[in-house]
Amino acid sequence: MAPWYILMAVLAVVAFAVAKFPVSNTKQVTYSEFIAHAQHKDFAEPVKIGDGTVSGKLKDTVVVEGSKPGVEVSAEIRNGDPLVHFQIQQTGVPYKFDTGRGSAMFWGILLNVVPLLLIGGLIYMTFRSMRGGGGPGGFMGGFNRSKHKLMGKEQSRVRLTDVAGIEEAKDEVTEIITFLKDPKKFQRLGGRVPRGVLLTGSPGCGKTLLAKAVAGEADVPFFSLSGSDFVEMFVGVGASRVRDLFKQAKEAAPCIIFLDEIDAVGRKRGSGMGGGGHDERDQTLNAILVEMDGFESSDQVIVIAATNRVDVLDPALTRPGRFDRTISVPLPDAKGRLEILRVHAKKVKMSPAVDLDQAARGTIGFSGAELEALINEATIAATLQNKDFVEQADLEEARDKVRWGRAKKSRKVEEEERILVAYHESGHTVVSMMSPDADPLHKVTILARGDYGGAMFSLPKNERSMLGRKKCLAAMRVSCGGRIAEARKCGDMSAGASSDIQNVTSYARHMVQNWGMSEDLGFVSWDLEDRGGMVPNTPYSADTARKIDAAVRQLVDGAFRDAEQIINDNWDKVEALAQALLKHETLSAEECKLIVDGKPIGKVSVLELLEAEAKKTAEAQPPDSAAPPVAPPLG
Repeated sequence: MAPWYILMAVLAVVAFAVAKFPVSNTKQVTYSEFIAHAQHKDFAEPVKIGDGTVSGKLKDTVVVEGSKPGVEVSAEIRNGDPLVHFQIQQTGVPYKFDTGRGSAMFWGILLNVVPLLLIGGLIYMTFRSMRGGGGPGGFMGGFNRSKHKLMGKEQSRVRLTDVAGIEEAKDEVTEIITFLKDPKKFQRLGGRVPRGVLLTGSPGCGKTLLAKAVAGEADVPFFSLSGSDFVEMFVGVGASRVRDLFKQAKEAAPCIIFLDEIDAVGRKRGSGMGGGGHDERDQTLNAILVEMDGFESSDQVIVIAATNRVDVLDPALTRPGRFDRTISVPLPDAKGRLEILRVHAKKVKMSPAVDLDQAARGTIGFSGAELEALINEATIAATLQNKDFVEQADLEEARDKVRWGRAKKSRKVEEEERILVAYHESGHTVVSMMSPDADPLHKVTILARGDYGGAMFSLPKNERSMLGRKKCLAAMRVSCGGRIAEARKCGDMSAGASSDIQNVTSYARHMVQNWGMSEDLGFVSWDLEDRGGMVPNTPYSADTARKIDAAVRQLVDGAFRDAEQIINDNWDKVEALAQALLKHETLSAEECKLIVDGKPIGKVSVLELLEAEAKKTAEAQPPDSAAPPVAPPLG
């Protein structure tokens, strides 16, 4: 804290100087004017004769032009001029010789020099601290210290039993837990435990939770921070923080260092704007590589990093000896989703009639974080409706809300738009029901949700990891059905089919360029190479590009023709479904099947529900009290 004491002492000296020698309010006059004032006896105090100047304070009744009354006037004289003393003596004004001029000059110089010295000292200490001189008690207050969060042994409460749906990943980290608990078991045969473990996967899959579970099971400290915590505007701070982090981790060994979103500093070096090695991220990455290389076999420190952009990481970071092992944390399958739902369902009051297996099958593509949000949203919905338990309908609504947004039931929709949306969704539904290779229908609705005016939901019979050509073509036909049905009914086209067009085009382009499903272009990949956000390198000629475009267009046109044929052959079914949607707004798969077969569904319409509610409210109101008698008019 020495710099702070020095700073306080300097400020005290400056304050004393300002109080002792305030800034003077002196009026400069000529020597002849000064002598004239002396002859008129205008001075209230003895005149001071100094080395080079003569000065005196005027009386309050004397005013000098441009100054206030009682101002001090001063005139310049030649050093050692004996006439000055004689002339002042002749006027009869009291005078004295000023011997404090040297002291005043000293304080004047000090007041001018001290601010410059103070600013220079601040700049020096700032740069000295940034270059590594600022320790815990330095001037910067530990600016270059690591900003990690330390979770001690007593705080590590997450266990592997709290992690569900990623069994393979849990199995791979089990040996790391064994090493942290019993390192001698691995050292007996001369083996070396992995120094670093890289967790990869989509956002929300449980990478951070898995790392915390490893620390909890091993009962060791857990140093946690993100890649962006290293990067600052000052060059060299990130590398200093890396060194400080690993120093503290080695002192607390055995322990775990968890680096979340490591792609923030672990990108391929030389990819910055300058292309050189002096970028702050490059220096930080170099420090991480050096520190991980410096681990001894006896150091019980394991680095666990997480990212969803493993493709942009520097190869030196993922080589053996640093991040020896890459563990994939994928999206959960149907069984994994069921386990995750069960883990979160234990924390809420769930109705015994709830079928979590159905909820798991209806949440394809959901991550663990989204499934946790689903249970939470369902609980909130049940609470707002004053229910005692969370029911299946709450889970259905929560699923749609998490994936597509909240239903806009209060939104006022014009009748013309409702009709267009109803026929659009009916087109999707009929094509889906008439296509054997399409996923089975789950439900269809014309309630606006998120950015969608309506939606048709499919529910696959079983989990699949790969798409076949027939499945792709069926999905393309279903996407085309909405535009075809609305165009036939309204004689116009709307912008509501934009997402359908994107979906169809994406399927067709992947089939041609990535999956080798085009008969004309064959078993060849025509995908564009990714060059880190720069202009992609086209690995084929212009003639091949025209063939790719033609093949994509051929697939899209074929799907559109097939869907149009299905709509024309089953227009009566489209009409029936559209009218039912206008009446009920939401239909399940079983109700759609009954309508297509021409059978009644026995469901009360939305209008009938509103009328019944209004009638019930009117009956509950008390009758009007009898009116008081009216007096007859006078006269």
